[in-house]
Amino acid sequence: MQSTRLFQLFFSDSFKQKFEHIIIYLSVGGFLIHLLLIGLHHADILTIRSGEDRLFENPLAAIYTPFSFILVFEVYLLIYFLPQSFTVSIGKQFEIISLIIVRRIFKDISKVEMGSNWFSSQYNVQFIADMIGFPILFFLIFLYNRYSAKSPKIKPNRDIQSFVQMKRMIAVVLVPVLLVVTFVSFGEWIWEVRQLNLNAIDEIRDINSIFYHEFFSILTITEVFILIISLRYTHDYSQLIRNSGFVVSTVVIRISFYAEGILNIALIILAAAFSVAVLVLYNWVASIKQQASAIDEQM
Repeated sequence: MQSTRLFQLFFSDSFKQKFEHIIIYLSVGGFLIHLLLIGLHHADILTIRSGEDRLFENPLAAIYTPFSFILVFEVYLLIYFLPQSFTVSIGKQFEIISLIIVRRIFKDISKVEMGSNWFSSQYNVQFIADMIGFPILFFLIFLYNRYSAKSPKIKPNRDIQSFVQMKRMIAVVLVPVLLVVTFVSFGEWIWEVRQLNLNAIDEIRDINSIFYHEFFSILTITEVFILIISLRYTHDYSQLIRNSGFVVSTVVIRISFYAEGILNIALIILAAAFSVAVLVLYNWVASIKQQASAIDEQM
């Protein structure tokens, strides 16, 4: 089948390794180019306005660029693991969010305003909220991956191979869709920066919102679709609740992009904590069912 060949092309181990090497080179190159642009800007050789993001005013802001490329690879890994495990894919989703926060911290460091009235600056508040929230999120991701590895394996009611094949087709479709979204989102931001420097507009969108609003919208729709078709292969109530809980977490993360300051990081932590709680309850219920099934077989 054509979809199988495309899947083997984009999701083989060799392609993943090559893509990882490309991302490393792009990260190093992007970091050096960003530093060069900052240097030219400070030398008054090149004037670049980037609105409130201030990406060309402080060398620390250059760290933002390599993390952006790393995030692209993490998005690929999320799609890579989607056909293998819905649970692992959700874990990758939280890892992406954590990297977005780290990237935002590096950007906000360059905008921290020192003064007696520290908390009057929205950048300072966001910086402190992220510095407190990131370790909490990191610990929740650790718990999620730990309980994910301990999840009991429940035998599906029907042939699972066709379900895996369906998820592979979805992954193949997601690759070109997300590539288009990436280039369109980045192109729109470049156009806005150009318009800003031409004084055609007064402000541009927050660069942290570029791509990821659209990405998590597509991801939410994809997860709901997978949840629906999974009903054909299993009627286990606990699995249905677990997967539904994961979709709820994705929706909460999607909402968090519209929040600012403490509310933003609070919603992200809430989504991660909710997924951990759902996974813990699922593991507990699944283990009880397995023990009951083993007792019935012995009788």
